[in-house]
Amino acid sequence: MQVTDLGLALASAEGTGLLLKLFVMFVAAKLAAEIFERLKQPAVAGEILAGVLIGPGVLALVHPDELTHALAEIGVIFLLFLVGLETKPSDIFRVGFRATLVAVLGVIVPFIFGYVLMIAWGQSQIESIFVGSAMVATSVGITARVLGQMGLLSLETSRIILGAAVIDDILGLLLLAVVSSVAKGEVNYVQIGTTAALAIGFTLLIILVGARAVNRIRPRVEKLKVGQSYLVFGLSLCLGLALVATYIGVAAIIGAFLAGMALAESAEGTDMPHQAEAVTEFLLPFFLTNIGMQLKLDAFLNRSTIILAILVTLLAVISKIIGCGLAAWPLGKKKALQVGVGMVPRGEVGIVVAQIGLGLHAVGDAAYGVVLVMAIATTLIAPPFLVRLYQGEQRTDTESVIPVSPLS
Repeated sequence: MQVTDLGLALASAEGTGLLLKLFVMFVAAKLAAEIFERLKQPAVAGEILAGVLIGPGVLALVHPDELTHALAEIGVIFLLFLVGLETKPSDIFRVGFRATLVAVLGVIVPFIFGYVLMIAWGQSQIESIFVGSAMVATSVGITARVLGQMGLLSLETSRIILGAAVIDDILGLLLLAVVSSVAKGEVNYVQIGTTAALAIGFTLLIILVGARAVNRIRPRVEKLKVGQSYLVFGLSLCLGLALVATYIGVAAIIGAFLAGMALAESAEGTDMPHQAEAVTEFLLPFFLTNIGMQLKLDAFLNRSTIILAILVTLLAVISKIIGCGLAAWPLGKKKALQVGVGMVPRGEVGIVVAQIGLGLHAVGDAAYGVVLVMAIATTLIAPPFLVRLYQGEQRTDTESVIPVSPLS
């Protein structure tokens, strides 16, 4: 009896701790978002800074763990699903060539900048390669959040950014596979080639066939007896394609985005976008605060590390603007800057690359801290500039799927 009572007490304590963690993360994020919006700044920046404040680097109210990472993953999956619901395959095809060029130059230029800087700083070759690989990353979730709040997801430059981010993820994945193999002492070309073929094939299959297949089965789905049958189908497709994406080796958010895109046409006129929006508004703060909580200040007790972090961050911003902006230059200077800045945030993608490098003992604690700061700093830097670059642009939707906030 006493053992049972003890078990119940422990379970109750764990449940209380879990609820406290969720409460602190959610409320801190929303309070910070409200403050930033009143200051005419992007809410997303406030939510990330809320994570820094409540995380181990400052107040230590919440520590990152498997739960926070899981909630963050689910939050960004639903965000990209929501963005996909506003992106028809035909829109991506119209910017396909330009998006590919943006992605390719957005990988090459940052990698070279990062690699050369680290070599010049006297770091090892493998550490320099990992830092360069982290600078290649793009966190489309941050840019999508800002553009979605402004109701500008249907603009040409927004489509280019979204399309380039998908391609960027595939290219970054292949680069990371090569770098990880080098760190282990061997390169498995067969595995890398297979991953590339599967990733590209999966993306093209969903874009080319997905929407038509969904349109055909929609009448049958709507006849199901389960409540909100089409929403249930959409969420199942979102989670299913996210799972397939992880098996292939690309980020789960790519599968979620493709699921939304496959549903974009058939979801018009239904409540699915607004229902998915409500779920996203609850889950997304956990993604944004989790990014902020990754920051560890103890890595910056060394002056040299601080200077290197600043240099890496500056080059991370400049290299994306140069590489991606150059590819979009034929569209005009303003649009080239919009695309370049839209590809700047590294977010959780850069952090994952750093964690892999640390796990393989390819980077030290100092280099890991540098990449961490770069990932978070670029994520905070981009939104305010995006808001200013898109000021005066006409909204492309009468009612944005993602709630509109007073960002301008």
